[in-house]
Amino acid sequence: MPLITRSLRWRSTPDSADAAECARITAEHARTFSLASRLLPAHKRRAANALYAFCRVADDLVDQVDAEPFPERAAKLEAYRTHLATALAGTAEDAIFREVAWAVNTFRIPSAPLFELLGGVQQDLRVPHYADWAAVARYCEGVASSVGEMCAYVFGLGVREPSAAFVASAVQHARTLGLAMQLTNILRDVGEDARRGRCYLPADELAQFGLSIEDVLQRTPTLPGRDGWAPFMRFQIARARALYAEATPGIALLASDAQGCALACAEGYAGILSAIEAQRYDTVSRRARVSTPARARLLWKAWRHRAAPAPTMPLPTGPAPLREARAL
Repeated sequence: MPLITRSLRWRSTPDSADAAECARITAEHARTFSLASRLLPAHKRRAANALYAFCRVADDLVDQVDAEPFPERAAKLEAYRTHLATALAGTAEDAIFREVAWAVNTFRIPSAPLFELLGGVQQDLRVPHYADWAAVARYCEGVASSVGEMCAYVFGLGVREPSAAFVASAVQHARTLGLAMQLTNILRDVGEDARRGRCYLPADELAQFGLSIEDVLQRTPTLPGRDGWAPFMRFQIARARALYAEATPGIALLASDAQGCALACAEGYAGILSAIEAQRYDTVSRRARVSTPARARLLWKAWRHRAAPAPTMPLPTGPAPLREARAL
């Protein structure tokens, strides 16, 4: 289904209460994204909030580690999948699914990345750690590259009647950006994930630096001081930055009214990597955050961003985001 610059309005009556609920969830849980989305026109911001709320609730269903045992969480996620299918078929039962159905119909978002997201989230119910980068990247594809693809459809392209190759290039760049952002999340949340019994760091690469999954899961107080920890984190940060560098040119493919938001999201998340470096790679005992002044500067820069004209030809992309980062 083509990715179009101008959205097609779904013939339904907008529900301001539904939209407000999705905006509330976004503002509560995604400060940077919520602020960046203000750079979008209202109808695109509404769709972005709907997609974020959908993804957030799905993630929360599997993250209640202490509150509910595995079977209950698995059943709730499966029910969530059924509600999505029902909503896309025309019968939505709550605010989030009504908004998701509106966004899908308005912006012609394929259903595949929405179900891909649920498949990725489901991995958190059964896979506590990952053997290598390829396995980590597949997980990131499910939970984040899928979101990048959804957003590409909402943001739209900067050319009329784009070719299939142009669409594929825009989607691939968006998916690569999602991969970079999820890897950033993983590096930021090492301690928080360990408290849930999870480690998303590649086991084989930890071993290359004299570390192990057990070291991370036990949240050894001295882990950030171990000889191998800082080099390991530098290795992963270099990978993340290579992915951001590969994804960022794709912003020029987007509609002019969405480029500022995409830029703010990309640079805001990339800034977390610098925050990790500033606290000497200790993401075991505390979470790295971009300071409020730094976030304000990023948003100011994005607001002042002058939209780049869309290239006449699709940009080249790598074979798939599962490849090794060029910096390695």
